Amino acid sequence: MDERIRFVIRLKDGESMASLCREFGISRKTGYKILERYEECGLEGLSDRNRRPHRYANQLPPQLEAAIVAAKREKPHWGARKIRERLLRRLPHEIKVPAISTIHTVLDRHGLVARSRRSRTRAEGTPLSAGTAPNDLWCTDYKGEFQLANKSYCYPLTVTDYASRYLLLCEAMESNKEEPAFTAFERLFRERGLPQAIRSDNGVPFASPNGLFNLSKLSVWWLRLGIGIERIKPGHPQQNGRHERMHLTLKKEATRPAGANILQQQATFDAFVDEFNNERPHEALDMRCPSEVYIASPRRYEGIPDPEYPFHDRTVMVTNCGRLCFYRKKINLTTCLAGQAVGVKEVDDGIWLVSFMQYDLGYIDLEEKTLQPLENPFGAKV
Repeated sequence: MDERIRFVIRLKDGESMASLCREFGISRKTGYKILERYEECGLEGLSDRNRRPHRYANQLPPQLEAAIVAAKREKPHWGARKIRERLLRRLPHEIKVPAISTIHTVLDRHGLVARSRRSRTRAEGTPLSAGTAPNDLWCTDYKGEFQLANKSYCYPLTVTDYASRYLLLCEAMESNKEEPAFTAFERLFRERGLPQAIRSDNGVPFASPNGLFNLSKLSVWWLRLGIGIERIKPGHPQQNGRHERMHLTLKKEATRPAGANILQQQATFDAFVDEFNNERPHEALDMRCPSEVYIASPRRYEGIPDPEYPFHDRTVMVTNCGRLCFYRKKINLTTCLAGQAVGVKEVDDGIWLVSFMQYDLGYIDLEEKTLQPLENPFGAKV
């Protein structure tokens, strides 16, 4: 406003419009508009004016917006599409019902749109190893389920050796629950020995979306056996590309057509495993078959050894509800470690380090009764 006042004063003192407009950096059209406002309204005409439009071309009438909100409150589980259809049927034909997107915007503005909550424990994957020798690294996954002829579904559980491409397991499962997976892996360990590490995605039963570091009971069992766990990043199946490529071959040759039932499908899988390992040459192996490269692991499966914590102050058992109880305190850890022994060591006054086997999980504050997790300790050490 001060600039406009100086502009008008100098203009009234006789200076030319053109020179003043050049000096103030405005067009002559703007200069004449400022002068016109001053002559009409005086100094008040030089103040800033409200730029809000007098009307909005697409603004809904208050009555129609109220009808949208009322319909949502009457049918709280309906979305914008169904509410629009309800208004079309109830309102007179001469009233123009807004688009679905407009109705959704109105509902959102009134806080009537429920947003999905994001998971607090976002999976991030772990460092990955090279797996250069047989049994250094196994890869596992469930090939996508498919329907059998009897209308039941088959969930193939597969395991391959990373270095030799040897197909260790192809089991026709009725679900992807933990119990059948435990049985299949125990039978495989007894037959082939133990690998150094197993790579999987972040799905169940290999990982748990709500567990500490996404641990599951199956992955905890692997750790107890001395098997490292590796997980690919979500949305990056190429990190398990060799295994996914095998799944493509499996899909083409052993699922079309699908078996009549789970037993017939397993027979097809067994024939596929034999051909894949013993007859089918592999280009990455210089046209050798996987069975010519793979050897069984020298690490035999002999049950689960008890963990020892000689460098910790004490050993504490995790309760069935996933808690640590000591010094009359109850601290939530994770249900995936229920029944497992962990080591605790006091590193400061009231601050305790919690470890599972050789992995440091985090620090416990006895006053706050909380666990502060460390960085994910699992995965390849690179």
